[in-house]
Amino acid sequence: MFTNLNRRSFLGTAAATILSTETLTQNGSSAVQAEEDYDRTQEWRPFADRKVRVGLVGYGFCKFSAQFFFQNHPNVEIVAVSDLFPDRCAELAQVVKCEKTYPSLEEMVKDDSIEAIFCATDAPSHAKHAIICLEHGKHVCHAVPVFYGDIEWADKLLECVKKNRGLVYAMFETSTFHADLYAMEKIYAAGGFGKIIYSEGEYSHTKQPDAPAYPSYGDWRKNGCPIWYPTHATAYYVGVTHQSFVDVSCEGIAPLDDPNPTPNKNGNIFIAETALLRTSEGGLSRMHCCHSYGRYLEAGRVRGQLGGMDATYMDNVMDGYVGSDQGKKIVKKLGKSLQKYMLPPGVEPGEHGGSHGYLCDDFIDSILRGRQPRVNVIDALNMTVPGYYAHLSAMRDGETLKIPQYSLD
Repeated sequence: MFTNLNRRSFLGTAAATILSTETLTQNGSSAVQAEEDYDRTQEWRPFADRKVRVGLVGYGFCKFSAQFFFQNHPNVEIVAVSDLFPDRCAELAQVVKCEKTYPSLEEMVKDDSIEAIFCATDAPSHAKHAIICLEHGKHVCHAVPVFYGDIEWADKLLECVKKNRGLVYAMFETSTFHADLYAMEKIYAAGGFGKIIYSEGEYSHTKQPDAPAYPSYGDWRKNGCPIWYPTHATAYYVGVTHQSFVDVSCEGIAPLDDPNPTPNKNGNIFIAETALLRTSEGGLSRMHCCHSYGRYLEAGRVRGQLGGMDATYMDNVMDGYVGSDQGKKIVKKLGKSLQKYMLPPGVEPGEHGGSHGYLCDDFIDSILRGRQPRVNVIDALNMTVPGYYAHLSAMRDGETLKIPQYSLD
């Protein structure tokens, strides 16, 4: 337990805001991948000639069904598309050049010609929609997070994945294909950090506190809380180590100019939440989610026994590694493997730090090779579930709460 670590003092004076070098699109997400982020010598080579037959679901505010380049992947055939709104469904079909449409996911999953489905639907429905796909024999991937406020979906999804082990389940957490986190994961696996003593992650939208929420199906964005959507931040520990958080203490910040804010439908009044978490390695993590003025952030850093990494404002990501002689030798030996590989022809890195194309390619490659994707169900839960307990802690004035631990065993 770490309640006695002067929690209020820590949260009030935590390390300076993590800054990011990412360029922004008009929707507020990071844009294209810089040339130095990937190794041009690691040419993409197809593992198989066959095309995975894919269905795309959801074409709302972010239009994500067409933003991850499934329609351009040489190992993909877009079989059908779907959206609850006919005009959106028609637009999606036109954009990805697909003739077959369905009015809902529930109808689409009955199509036996579809092997895999990408669910770019509303956050509260992600786990439910993934389960529907798996139960109908489809590989499935979905946008983040796993669920949005309803913790019961965590166990339901895990049990469904266990019952369908021959199918690939993936969560599309964009931070995992940021150039820095991609390198951090490999350095950690090779021992270049040792155990992680301290890590930070931050997900911050550039938004006036009194501005209306972005449009969303069922107004889910307006009626949640910041740290229910934690994965862009928590990935900077879970995505690096593939370990978990074991307990959490969190504080929330209500609007500073409103002494009596009106709770939303889920009882939330916070515009920002900052969590202090104990990791399964025994270290500490600070994870922060907010909506306010400032730079758009999906960023983080780690400090370990042998070395640490923070690529903030650095043109060359690997300049962000600082370590012992032992750690430096490990990193040097890894060489260009720390850079992302080349994508298939026609598939672009895309937005959110050059991650979209990589998440698509990783999912398809996982199906073709019969392997686990970059973010499997355990990592997905370990990135999402802490946000639920963090908000619960904030509602209880920072009480330290245990976080469930998950396993495929």
